[in-house]
Amino acid sequence: MKEPMSTEQMLQGLKHYRRIARQDMLRAPETPHPEAFLAHAESRRALYVDLGTYAETHAPSDVIVHALELYQAIPFSTGTPEHEYADLKGRENALENFFLLVGLDPKTRREARSRRPKMDAAPVVPAPAGDAPSELTSG
Repeated sequence: MKEPMSTEQMLQGLKHYRRIARQDMLRAPETPHPEAFLAHAESRRALYVDLGTYAETHAPSDVIVHALELYQAIPFSTGTPEHEYADLKGRENALENFFLLVGLDPKTRREARSRRPKMDAAPVVPAPAGDAPSELTSG
């Protein structure tokens, strides 16, 4: 992991990602699968809001641990059609973006990924409380 990030830097990065997700929400009608794209963007935005709220009362290292726990709970949706499981894919994408933001060691992310449940064997994890559901881009 790179030099530790301050809470303020983390909140600024999450705010930037929320803005990107909001822009994606606005452009959803122009995409081939508007409902899925909107769901993906809403899910990302909601996760960034939740992580930001958590970061306001916890140390940056605790936020990273929390994000890894959330990541490990998301069932694999790899291999499904692009427009299916948009909320799960959005949350996964948001967490992976967060890991890039904080400079998480790729090995740590891979280890967390390896502990994720299979889609058919896992209960669907409810979306985190926040202002929106999910969709399909980085941000």
